[in-house]
Amino acid sequence: MTPAIKIEQLHKHFGDLHALKGIDLTIEQGEFFALLGPNGAGKSTLINLLAGLLRPTQGKLAVMGFDVNRQYQQARHALGVVPQELVFDPFFNVREMLRFQAGYFGRGRENDAWIDEVIECLGLTDKAHTNMRRLSGGMKRRALIAQALAHKPPVLVLDEPTAGVDVELRQLLWEFIKRLNREGHTIILTTHYLEEAETLCSRIAMMKQGEIVALDSTQNLLNRLPEKKLRLKLGAATLPASLKPLLLSQGRGGIQESGEYTLALAEVTQIEFILAELRNAQIKVEDIQLIEADLEDVFVDLIGHA
Repeated sequence: MTPAIKIEQLHKHFGDLHALKGIDLTIEQGEFFALLGPNGAGKSTLINLLAGLLRPTQGKLAVMGFDVNRQYQQARHALGVVPQELVFDPFFNVREMLRFQAGYFGRGRENDAWIDEVIECLGLTDKAHTNMRRLSGGMKRRALIAQALAHKPPVLVLDEPTAGVDVELRQLLWEFIKRLNREGHTIILTTHYLEEAETLCSRIAMMKQGEIVALDSTQNLLNRLPEKKLRLKLGAATLPASLKPLLLSQGRGGIQESGEYTLALAEVTQIEFILAELRNAQIKVEDIQLIEADLEDVFVDLIGHA
């Protein structure tokens, strides 16, 4: 099967800045894939190259087998992009904007049933005839997601789609996107909400300073840190000296606030030792919670507390 995305030895320079440094990446059709990294890692540059908004300094990009630079029209037809920024045409209402967007890709009135479905699934039915300028920020975000889907592309890129949106929209959006993925759409997600990537995505790439530093299944990445964490709330502001070697770094949440600590456990049996040390120091345990390592721990371990 032709990969949804194929990137080979991709480099991008902006003057003296080497923004992307030899990226190799293949995303198969039907994947729910996460592209993670701190600000400045090169994620948006990579997305802009896929969309044909930038040209690579070196390397190849293909969307559904179509070369982004030599077969731009076919590659762009296969891709829908939801940008971070709230960029919209202020002269149209929601339905008009979606019809124009579909028309850019050669889809006419026969596409209206799909547009109606997208409008309904994203909770935009009551706003379909409202001018884009009059929509709230959350509604504009919904409309931009609908715009990316207007021509029914097989590959959808979501660049920080839930940044600054409410819980209701987030849940509504993910139910719809998960349904699209089940129906065969390839989803590529960038997000700073790592719990979203951990829950939704089967495979993850982590970028740092223009390079991919980790590429694996979500489960394999989580298995990189087999340690568990013990979160304590103590009736004292200081931790016994004997337990300080177990304290996580502040970047990984070692100290939340006065009296709250997170300790790293190589094995669960260490809990007995920890509680014994606290009893010996006559420190009261007000709350205790055992936590598995999550994607945020892996991210900080690989990328650093950027």
